[in-house]
Amino acid sequence: MANHRIDIHHHFLPQRYMHEEHERIPNVAHNIGDRLLKWTPAQAIEVMDKNGIAVAIGSVSTPGPWFGDVAAARRLSREWNEAAAEAQRQYPGRFGIFATIAPPDPDGALKEIEYALDTLKADGIGLLSNYDGKSLGDAAFAPVWAELNRRKCLIYVHPTMHQACTGLIPGLMPQAIEFPLDTTRTITSLLVSGTLAKCPEVRIIFSHGGGTLPFLAGRINEVVGRNKEYAARNPRGVKVEMQRLYCDTASAASVPQLAAMFAFYDPAHILFGSDYPFIPPDHVVDELAKYPMSETMRLAIDRENALALLPRLKTA
Repeated sequence: MANHRIDIHHHFLPQRYMHEEHERIPNVAHNIGDRLLKWTPAQAIEVMDKNGIAVAIGSVSTPGPWFGDVAAARRLSREWNEAAAEAQRQYPGRFGIFATIAPPDPDGALKEIEYALDTLKADGIGLLSNYDGKSLGDAAFAPVWAELNRRKCLIYVHPTMHQACTGLIPGLMPQAIEFPLDTTRTITSLLVSGTLAKCPEVRIIFSHGGGTLPFLAGRINEVVGRNKEYAARNPRGVKVEMQRLYCDTASAASVPQLAAMFAFYDPAHILFGSDYPFIPPDHVVDELAKYPMSETMRLAIDRENALALLPRLKTA
């Protein structure tokens, strides 16, 4: 089949933005090497064409633009968003954007949401799973959630390292277990705080199969739902709020992972994601090919489920 996939988990690494990030955090450059400092949209298009990817929705990866400096966060958010918009203009029909913001600076975040959605016409907003150790359900982020809900926004959440968990297993990169665990932690915080119930208009995609949520959902439902205060904040039920969520297949396409995802999520909420350029797209393509499913379901994951969230792509 010709290019048909929609890659919902695809990172943009603008060179100026990345060089500044690596000057600030030298160990990041050491861990991932110089290859990613040379990322270009043209290279991404070449890889997409080799893997049947028609459209990729670009998002920022960890650590993102926030490191405690309000002015820098505003500048870096705008710089990344402008670079992503330029790639979209340069290659019409091939890219979309989950614009980046810095929620710990609510005034700046609200202004950047307005600019990204109204001026740049971004497809949605990208968030990280925590900022300064505060999960996304923290009260500090309530103004941002209120605006995202008002705009009925599509939201993409990528994990990052929680500061309390750094170095628990010396030398282990956080991608191994901390990223999926922090995804589950931030989902739980959204339940405990009642944020999901307060924001019924948003649609939220969580990376990597939703972390460990498919495996722990029953446990979370029981423990959170048993607490009268938390239950009151989720009047439709904890399980209902969890099953509103969407996930992608990046680093989550092995047979056991997919089995858990199909058992928990509405199949229409599972989206193709590659994690390019950190992981080659052919990895998830090959893994998905091994899983027994109908061709209708395969096409839904590759494309149709994303089109339901991003109908503009039907004419891209």
